[in-house]
Amino acid sequence: MEFQNEISEMISKMARGKQSVLEHFKTYFASAAGTTSSWSTSISWADTDLRRFMTEASKNAVLFIEAFYDACESLIEEEPGTAVPDYNIINWVLSKHSLAYQIKPPELLILSGKKKLELTDILPISIDQSAKDKIHQSLAEANRLLSEGRDKQAVQEILWLLESITTVYRGITNENNSTIQGKYFNKIIGEIRRHNKGNATDQIIIWIENLHGYLSAPAGGGIRHGLDLKEGILMTRHEAVLYCSLTTSYINFLLAEYDRLAGKSTISVK
Repeated sequence: MEFQNEISEMISKMARGKQSVLEHFKTYFASAAGTTSSWSTSISWADTDLRRFMTEASKNAVLFIEAFYDACESLIEEEPGTAVPDYNIINWVLSKHSLAYQIKPPELLILSGKKKLELTDILPISIDQSAKDKIHQSLAEANRLLSEGRDKQAVQEILWLLESITTVYRGITNENNSTIQGKYFNKIIGEIRRHNKGNATDQIIIWIENLHGYLSAPAGGGIRHGLDLKEGILMTRHEAVLYCSLTTSYINFLLAEYDRLAGKSTISVK
């Protein structure tokens, strides 16, 4: 119901007191409700009738969302100059109300069962609160971008977080009393691997380097250095979700490994 109310408010802002706009949306929602619409006797009745059709249409979420999106798209031609929300804004509203749907023109995707990217419940105590806030803000942004169907931007955000996480290793000393001195991702991750030759961490770092290298390369993910327009391959939705999930898993591993090396206790992040 809260979602329907917000859509009603958006329609009212588009109408700006024009009955013709309300009648336009009435037609689409009436069709979604399995009936027809006729012109109301006044703008007040048009608003009342529209809300009634919306309530009926809301019994089928897919038809309701499609009716609103289609009505917005056609309104651009019927009422030139009207500020109409695009599919990204509609996706944001769907995500805001935890509705498992996403518009990716020309399709409406059902996202039932989609899990959010999540970090470990605890972060090393030696990471200050400001850094913890940046970590959680970045992860929240990646989740928001994914929910809106902005796949490449979501992968960019989570890759940025991976690179940022590695900087906590600067100055850390391993079991061999070797101190990591690197300042950038490639240098730091390389030093972590050299300090762990022959064990599981060595292999995991190789996987991290391979993923990071592929996503950065113009003929790979094209995330950091642009996409090779001749040889590059555009990223699909399911590939983006996989990249984000894998990168989040690697971030969790790096945080846990850092905590082990730091030899300090951890506290729950609230």
